[in-house]
Formats: sequence, C-alpha cells, structure tokens
Amino acid sequence: MEERTLRLHFAAELRFFLHPRNRGAQVRAPHDGTSSLGHVVESLGVPLTEVGALRVDGEAVPPSHRPGAAASVEVLGVRRPQPVPWSPPRFVLDVHLGALARRMRLVGVDTAYRNDADDDALIAQANAEQRVLLTQDRGLLRRRRLRAGGFVRGAHPDEQLADVLDRFAPPLAPWTRCTACNGLLAEVRKAEVEPELLPGTRATYDSFARCLACGRVYWPGAHHRRLSAIVAAAERRTG
Repeated sequence: MEERTLRLHFAAELRFFLHPRNRGAQVRAPHDGTSSLGHVVESLGVPLTEVGALRVDGEAVPPSHRPGAAASVEVLGVRRPQPVPWSPPRFVLDVHLGALARRMRLVGVDTAYRNDADDDALIAQANAEQRVLLTQDRGLLRRRRLRAGGFVRGAHPDEQLADVLDRFAPPLAPWTRCTACNGLLAEVRKAEVEPELLPGTRATYDSFARCLACGRVYWPGAHHRRLSAIVAAAERRTG
C-alpha cells in the first residue's frame, strides 16, 4: 500500500480547507495511478482556485499531471496580489455575500450581485462578463465550467473586504458606484432631486448624486461617518 500513497505538503494558508485529521505538516493520500494531481488535491478539500502552484519531487507540474507511486507533492497557495486575466478586476458574488458586495461597491469596485442567483447563473455570468466569482462555497469553486473564482476568507464583511483587497488589489474609486445596483453615480444639483427628498433631508444636505442605472439618490447622511471609516480602511490597506 505504501508505494501507492502520495505524500502531500500543503502551504499553511491552505490547511484550513483540509479535514482536521489532515492538518499536520504532511498528508498521505491513496493514489490509484490514474487520477490527476488536481483531482487528488480537490478530493482532500482544497479548490484549485486557491492553489498557486503544484510541485512533484521539486518540479512544477500542471493540475492534469499524474504523479508516480510514492511521489512527494507540494501544494502552494496563490500569490498575493493575484493577477487576473482582465483589467481592472471585476467580480460577481454569491447570494451569501450581500454585505461584502455593498462594501466593494462603496469603494468603487465593479461588483455584480443578486440575492436570488443560483450556482449555474453565477457561473454563467462570471464567464460571460469576465468576472471572478467570489464565494465561501468550496463545491461551487470546484465546478469545472468556472473560469475564475476565489474563496473569501473571514466571517465579518470587513474581514472579507480586507481579504479581497489583499488578494486581488483592485483599484479603488470610492463613492462612484451605487451600493444597491452597482451602477455609476453622477453628481446632480439639489434642485434636480429636491422633489424626491423628505423635508429634513432638503433642509440639511446640499450635495447629491444619482445612480445612472437605477436612479437612486445619494447624499452624505446619518451613516456617512461609518461608511467613511470603511473607505479609509480600504484605502490604507491598498496603499
């Protein structure tokens, strides 16, 4: 049996994907000699979207490589920032990442999101619009049709935003996108939107913007200080 076992060394940042019993320095996995290395890695719980390089006995190999008996495998994480095939990076988020989507739009990152999109629709949109699909669903990232995806780390939206900014380093353009629909914002004169405002808003604020896609009107309201803190933290992180 020993000669039919692979020895895999996973980078530290990938080990949380593994079953708890496999989170040591080395994982031993049975190998039938015909399965690709990519299949073996994913069968252990690590999506290939999170793998930056594979090395067998010190040599770089593609996921399609079929290692020999008793091979020693290194599985490395993606390097950060991670290059994206198109510029600037664009994203689509799954239904569980709505709060992250609003934060990404707040800092001006092109972020598609719908709270009713199923897995097939997400993959189709990501591929058709050249977007990176962000999710915390490992099974979704293992779908073969998906061209570009990433696992979002963190339980809180602020942690998740920090992870996306570190990994993909998208250029920021705060206050330029609608947090509701991702449309672009344009400044408007107060007189143009005054009929749509409540009396208190009309009396208190003078600066307004309108979404060119959905028509929503924005102004620096009661939540502006909290939102400004999110923007400032994002700008510090991206330098």
